[in-house]
Amino acid sequence: MNIKPILYSLEPHDPAGHRFRVTMTIPDPARSGQTLSLPAWIPGSYLLRDFARQIETISAKAGSRSLPVTKVSSHSWRVAPCDGPLHVTTIIYAWDLSVRGAHLDETHGFFNGTSVFLQVHGHEQRPCLVTLLPPPTPSHWNVYTSLPEVSHARLAGPHRGFCAYRADNYDALIDHPVEMGTPQVVRFNACGAPHEMVFTGQIPNLDLKRIAADVKRICETQIRFFEPDTHRAPFLDSASRYLFMTMVTGDGYGGLEHRASTALVASRKDLPVRGVADAPEGYQTFLGLVSHEYFHTWNVKRIKPAAFAPYDLLRENHTRLLWIFEGFTSYYDDLMLLRSGVIDRHAYLGMLAKQISSVVSSPGRHKQSVADSSFDAWTRYYKQDENSSNALISYYTKGALIALGLDLTIRAATQGQRSLDDVMRLLWVRFGRDFYRGPGQGLSETAFPKLVREATGVEVADQVERWAYGTQDVPLERLLATQNVALSCKAAGNRPSLDARVRQQADQLVLASVVEHGAAHQAGLSAMDALVAIDGIKVPAAPGALDALLSRYQAGDVVAMHVFRRDELRCFNVRLTAPSAAECTLQDLTR
Repeated sequence: MNIKPILYSLEPHDPAGHRFRVTMTIPDPARSGQTLSLPAWIPGSYLLRDFARQIETISAKAGSRSLPVTKVSSHSWRVAPCDGPLHVTTIIYAWDLSVRGAHLDETHGFFNGTSVFLQVHGHEQRPCLVTLLPPPTPSHWNVYTSLPEVSHARLAGPHRGFCAYRADNYDALIDHPVEMGTPQVVRFNACGAPHEMVFTGQIPNLDLKRIAADVKRICETQIRFFEPDTHRAPFLDSASRYLFMTMVTGDGYGGLEHRASTALVASRKDLPVRGVADAPEGYQTFLGLVSHEYFHTWNVKRIKPAAFAPYDLLRENHTRLLWIFEGFTSYYDDLMLLRSGVIDRHAYLGMLAKQISSVVSSPGRHKQSVADSSFDAWTRYYKQDENSSNALISYYTKGALIALGLDLTIRAATQGQRSLDDVMRLLWVRFGRDFYRGPGQGLSETAFPKLVREATGVEVADQVERWAYGTQDVPLERLLATQNVALSCKAAGNRPSLDARVRQQADQLVLASVVEHGAAHQAGLSAMDALVAIDGIKVPAAPGALDALLSRYQAGDVVAMHVFRRDELRCFNVRLTAPSAAECTLQDLTR
């Protein structure tokens, strides 16, 4: 049966005004009325983003006849009646310089399908054909996307990649973001699979050769991890290559995974420069981000929670398992840097120690489990306020420590014959490898401990209950000792502390957050208080100014602190304490 595809075309028609024009043709819409919607969120980022708010205009026609379009919800429209092929045109404002949305100016265009392509209700499984058009003024822009190209549908002209692309269904359509412009590009093969990296933004003397060599090692390590026999990359069934798209800014960081690509934001200062032997300190951070998002090619994009199979794009999709899907990925991202040889064991232990310090310094870990943190991602983790550090725990960071704890537990119980690696490979075979070849099944909310037992023979239900569904700390000091690694934690620094985080706001230092039961809290200070003076000495609005003033005191000293709360001058007597934040170190006892 020959099913006609839904046709889309996208044009960056107003780069200076940051507007895309998107047209679509539905061959056989519902005669009684066709419902269209734009996703409320983008998979991988668990917050309702309301992308539909950026649609400036929407219109519909059947032939030459205009049809009424009625908005029926925050994200949906209805066109009725529909007689014959339906043509819909939208103008979309694109000025979101993040990995989640769409961005367009005279230098480049970037978009996720969730921001620009309307979903046709009742036709989600129909194939899609997308034509990408060049900007209206002459340019040397090229297109970069992992969407499969329709080779016979190339457009005339000098542009590379402005042509037609196909997607098997709507889910595939929105899972291949697009970059268009004149980025710096480098290519390499990993286990025989083509990979491409594009860097958008002003980046003088970028050392593409070094980046490609390091990322190639990371990619090959991960491919061989999941497919030790075949060394086959998972995306080759649906794409010809894997694409890393990086927007380089003055001070940015972030990533969002897709089935054959990832969108990244990186800081210019973190990237290596040609002719300079030593990479910047932040280069490991960039490589860790690359490793994290690439690991998601298996863990999240194909191994999924059952709640995500399939996604409901118009509402929150709750699961208590993000500590596995994000947390385990956060464990393996740095571990893959070590296994690939990009970093050494000393550097890895330093990175792991920082992660442990972050969790140990989080008061919220005593109140919220990572299972609850996963469930509440939509309403709490992605909507943090000044009290969040006291009330929440990150399913990324503590989830990574749970992965470490389970890995060490399995290794100790099996004398090193089994590990968490075996669990990940079973998850891959059971849920991930064939996910897009049929009606993909996801991991149920309660199945994980049984899968660990099946993969390793080790019973971990009790540990999972206490560490993930309860608020107990993972006993890392004891578990690491089984691998001849000593963990020690102490107060972060020796200066007296307010136990509060500050930020510069205009010409003042403001308390950004106050640690529960810490010095500031005990004295009555609150977040948003603007610091004025300590014992009559002005607190300058400069980095390090507060620490410099406090360095004249000892823990236990009482100081008079003047602050503005709103427009009222207040004075508090604060008994300074040692910092509650922990600084942890790991010592390799085998050296």
